[in-house]
Amino acid sequence: MSDISTDTTIGGNSGNATEQNGGTVLSGVGLFVSSGGTASNVTVGSGGYIDVYNSGTVTSTLVSGSGAVLNVSSGGTTSTTSVTDGGNIIISAGGASDNDIVEENGQEAVWGTANNLTISGNNTHAYLHDGGTGSNWTAEDGSWVGVYSGALLDGFKVTGQNTYGDISGGQVTNASVTDGGVLQIESGVTISGINAASKGQVYVSNGGSTTGTILSDEGTAETVQGGGAASGTHVTSGASLTVSAGASATDTLVSANGNLLVSGGTIVDTTITSGGEATLYDTSTADTITVESGGSVAFEDNSTLSGTLTLQNGGSATIQAGTSGTIDMAGSSNTGVVISGLTSGGTATTIISGFNGVSGGDSDGIELAGLNAADVTSVTYPSADQASLLLTNGKTVTLNIAGAEKAGYTLASGANGDLIYEVCFLSGSMIRTPEGDVAVEDIQIGDQVVTFDWTNNKNVLRSVAWVGKTHATVRSGLPHDEAGYPVRVLKDAVSDGVPYKDMLITAEHCLFFDGKFVPVRMLVNGVSIFYDTSITSYDYYHVETEQHSVITADGMLTESYLDTGNRRAFRQEGKVATLRHTTQNWKDDAAAPLCVERAFVEPLFLKLKARNNSAIGAEHAELVMDPDLYLITENNTPIRPFRHDGQRYSFMLPADTACVRIISRASRPADVVGPFVDDRRSMGVAVSEVRLLCAKQAHEITSHLQAKKPEGWHDTNWTDCAWTNGNAVLPLGDVTKGKMGLLSMTIRAAGPYLVQNQDVTEAKLRSA
Repeated sequence: MSDISTDTTIGGNSGNATEQNGGTVLSGVGLFVSSGGTASNVTVGSGGYIDVYNSGTVTSTLVSGSGAVLNVSSGGTTSTTSVTDGGNIIISAGGASDNDIVEENGQEAVWGTANNLTISGNNTHAYLHDGGTGSNWTAEDGSWVGVYSGALLDGFKVTGQNTYGDISGGQVTNASVTDGGVLQIESGVTISGINAASKGQVYVSNGGSTTGTILSDEGTAETVQGGGAASGTHVTSGASLTVSAGASATDTLVSANGNLLVSGGTIVDTTITSGGEATLYDTSTADTITVESGGSVAFEDNSTLSGTLTLQNGGSATIQAGTSGTIDMAGSSNTGVVISGLTSGGTATTIISGFNGVSGGDSDGIELAGLNAADVTSVTYPSADQASLLLTNGKTVTLNIAGAEKAGYTLASGANGDLIYEVCFLSGSMIRTPEGDVAVEDIQIGDQVVTFDWTNNKNVLRSVAWVGKTHATVRSGLPHDEAGYPVRVLKDAVSDGVPYKDMLITAEHCLFFDGKFVPVRMLVNGVSIFYDTSITSYDYYHVETEQHSVITADGMLTESYLDTGNRRAFRQEGKVATLRHTTQNWKDDAAAPLCVERAFVEPLFLKLKARNNSAIGAEHAELVMDPDLYLITENNTPIRPFRHDGQRYSFMLPADTACVRIISRASRPADVVGPFVDDRRSMGVAVSEVRLLCAKQAHEITSHLQAKKPEGWHDTNWTDCAWTNGNAVLPLGDVTKGKMGLLSMTIRAAGPYLVQNQDVTEAKLRSA
């Protein structure tokens, strides 16, 4: 078909042709398609024009070039039309389109109806104006779509980096945002049924709102800004919901590694299930929260609880002294409440209800961060619903616990609040004496025990110089070796008859092999030697001989007590003896060398594991390599990388950012390699070069490479690289004062990481 070089009308009256198939509408020329007329396979070139109206139809048309226009007026329709390279499609009121494609540098504006519209490519736009309706729109690959007041859009997909859906008015339902796309919701707009995944981003401005949003996959996030609101949101699978100052979120469900970050906002009717986390900063407020087993919530920076937090067994709630509200400890073996800010005394304003238990060792517990049993001189009850702890510094800690006096109490912690590092026996361990094996709890000062002189290969009798006892309460939420769970060494785990019965000892207690002491935590294989998590409260003992010795417990060679400075955490048992005035050490005073070298311990671990082929060690844990790296600014705003190229991560920083935290997954080598590796540091990412570009000037950031490192960095032998602990401070100075900045960092090494991260907790107050 030849070019259309003069104004042409198709349809409308008997004198006009009714069909135009093919051809190109040239510059300055119009093709008019009206009643009964049909145009197909037509190309509208630069400056050309098609007007479709009054029941005219256009199909399979290409609108390409600057000034090329397809205008679909009242009664006109178009379908399977493509617009590109500066072309425009206008769907006026009463006009309709179906299956249009807007490509690179093309534009479509809709006041009528547009269904199944695809917008794709950079500098490509589509607009849904007042009175316009649409369904099943897809924006992708860097395009931009605007929806305005009075418009109605059902089914809107935003996908791909630098792809934006800007909803400044109207009504949008059943939207989705994926693969780095951004959905911006402006003031006065409510969007229901958003499905965000694969690092899709949703921003809710002042006065905007969302309902029924599902956020899933790592890197996917919704940010609700001041005056904005979100209701019925489900946050799961590594996604996050941020509620900023002045914003609110109601009826939120956080599950399966989802994160709820409240930075000065308000949350109401929140449920946190297994793997879900919520953190409140900057005077945020929460009302009516349920934390189920495996979920956690933390109140920081003077955030408050205005209603009731229901904490189920296995859940965790970290609060401050002034958090207020009520925590209902559901169940009778709930140890998830952690209260901070009381090391210098004070009153925890939060009311604790449901504080009870079935029996000693099977009861509720409250953790007081930074305090241990040695800090408490007495406990009194100002009322039936209060417990008052007098500290050694003369200050008093008051807890508001419903029924506190009736419930009773037990205080437990180790030296300096670090129970898990003690060397001790649990009650019931049988110690070899000249008269036979005697239970450790029955050993007294002056008794003789059988010790093994391994250098001369003979037994020697030595007297007991001191016996100490204390009570331990497991701090759930920490790794098992740090939580205080006892280690159970099964009968015959080492060899036939060794031990001759199950042996219960703490993680740091040493067993004796080939002239060396090895902490039992380094031999845990998951079956024959394992952490007994059914025991959460127990008594344990120290037995000290005249000099440090190899003794026999439950038929197994092990160690007596070596006082390395923690004696004061134990109550002396039996007869009075003169206390030593000097602290001992492993190098000068031990009966045998303490060995934590992998070259020695790993073969021993494998040998013991081989006695039970089904033993499961740390190497079978589920691991991931992705560090999930992002930044948090001083005002607790998370920043995800906008670019990740190999080892290089890049972030856009707001103006006046003087410091950031580098956040990532973190795991301990002892967990991801095996317990025979004596490295229990939390390792995040290894950071080498850090560069901050601001106002076209590059600044090298080297604070993490200095000898004195900021918080959260590990000392290493490297001079050009340092490891974070998963939450490391990076000072930036005043480089970004008044200006935005681009921060890029090289990650030399990362991972592997355990799939499930564990929280850090401290000392506990347990009910009797």
